Amino acid sequence: MSNKDGIHGTNVTGAGDSEDKRFTAGENEQTLTTRQGHPIRDNQNSRTVGNRGPATLENYQLIEKLAHFDRERIPERVVHARGTGAHGYFETYGKVGNEPVENYTRAKVFSGAGKQTPVFVRFSTVTHGKDSPETMRDPRGFAVKFYTEDGNWDLVGNNLKIFFIRDAIKFPDLIHSFKPDPVTNRQDTERIFDFICQTPESMHMITFLFSPWGIPANYRQMQGSGVNTYKWVNKNGDAFLVKYHWEPKQGIKNLTQSEAEAIQAKNISHATQDLYEAIEKGDYPEWELCMQIMEDGEHPELDFDPLDDTKIWPEDQFPFLPVGKMVLNKNPKNVFAETEQVSFGTGVLVDGLDFSDDKMLQGRTFSYSDTQRHRVGTNYLQLPINAPKKHVATNQRDGQMAYHVDEAPSQNPHVNYEPSLLGGLKEVADRPKPHQPKVEGHLKKEKIERTNDFKQAGERYRLLEEWERKDLIQNLVDGLKPCHQQIQQRMIELLTKCDKDYGRQVAAGIGFTMNDDGTYDMEAGSEITPSFGEFPAKGGSPLGSNKASDAVQEAEQKGHDAHPY
Repeated sequence: MSNKDGIHGTNVTGAGDSEDKRFTAGENEQTLTTRQGHPIRDNQNSRTVGNRGPATLENYQLIEKLAHFDRERIPERVVHARGTGAHGYFETYGKVGNEPVENYTRAKVFSGAGKQTPVFVRFSTVTHGKDSPETMRDPRGFAVKFYTEDGNWDLVGNNLKIFFIRDAIKFPDLIHSFKPDPVTNRQDTERIFDFICQTPESMHMITFLFSPWGIPANYRQMQGSGVNTYKWVNKNGDAFLVKYHWEPKQGIKNLTQSEAEAIQAKNISHATQDLYEAIEKGDYPEWELCMQIMEDGEHPELDFDPLDDTKIWPEDQFPFLPVGKMVLNKNPKNVFAETEQVSFGTGVLVDGLDFSDDKMLQGRTFSYSDTQRHRVGTNYLQLPINAPKKHVATNQRDGQMAYHVDEAPSQNPHVNYEPSLLGGLKEVADRPKPHQPKVEGHLKKEKIERTNDFKQAGERYRLLEEWERKDLIQNLVDGLKPCHQQIQQRMIELLTKCDKDYGRQVAAGIGFTMNDDGTYDMEAGSEITPSFGEFPAKGGSPLGSNKASDAVQEAEQKGHDAHPY
């Protein structure tokens, strides 16, 4: 018989799963089986020669169980490894501010007031490993997968509205500097500030990260942002530059370093527990999605480039316009199948949403989907958590873990190419007017013209409340104290360019005094750090911790003697 009869191959009727009602003798819905569907009659004992062994090689059940156990983990995300997630829905207002949303975008997810679109959200930390504490000083990931009628849309962002760098070519360097030292295997602020002090565009992000904004109290009470500049496109093909912002209806709460350390001593998964328990008891967290919209173009009248991810668009010039709300109302049934295998990409856009020339966005668009194919597998989009909730038919075939063929019911199975006259897939008839930006210029490797690296960082420093500034200064001082003197001096110079008081406070905390000409000298009697070339260098502490070395000594001193056994 042929495959069209549904008898064999990938078209077998009723592929077996836990809900299949076909049973063998003595079996019911609660019967344990192997992955081959064999009912298991003894799950307590291996097959052995006598009851003492040895075990025999034909132990299929034992081998399947152990071999699968050995492979239960997939490669950890290089960034955003530590995370949790939840299901919910996005409800559109049908307007952006007080205007019809169709004036700006033809994306169906935003049209029709009250329309709900299923979503899955994954919150995370960026730098640290899968089982690291959720109290670590780090940006938080805020990624949303919309299962829209036009296919999936991924809005991949962070809790902070800006980033450290503006060009994706520096992303591996940035992350390497924040990751553990490849020799000592511990995070080291000296490595971090060695990179940061030579990256002036990072001053804005550093001002946020080392303040209480660097440690959100939990995931429910933190903001989210698309960070990158995107475009909206309307039915006429007109484009607008946009920024996405999630504003929590639960309010915003952050922690100081000492408060976070006290929580970490009791619970390293407090934010995961908080989100899970809130949803389980029906206290569903909500966020309002707000847009900032700007006419497409370079905007020379601004003192910053609107495509620069290290900058905030001033709210007084580009107000937050509500466009919808998101509610999270269901926890995952299985963390691995959903939260760990969910795969996002900044290039996953639907009609009416488009890319800008943002250098970070264009680099991320390659990197995100590329890492999913490596980490989860070639066919990661066939997993239920990643699959669109609509018609899918492609000519893509094979590859690791192909669960089925994305074949249309009436498609000729012999034809996996396009165009074809023999019953293959066809292009969609709907042809909306495309957005066609004009691109002209010389290919070059240069930074943008309007860098303005220090103005917004200084403004943010002055906008912080007194307690926030105090925590910011203390955290920078603690992180910089163990660093080489040249790194300290350069950081002080950059912070002073942001705000004189900012630089002066950090300098005083480290042990520098300001001269009349604005330069700094190390105070007499202060500890002098090693000069470059001395290895092993003294190094710094993990980010946010100023007593890491003390803890090492304390563990030995306070440890209780025990007798060998």
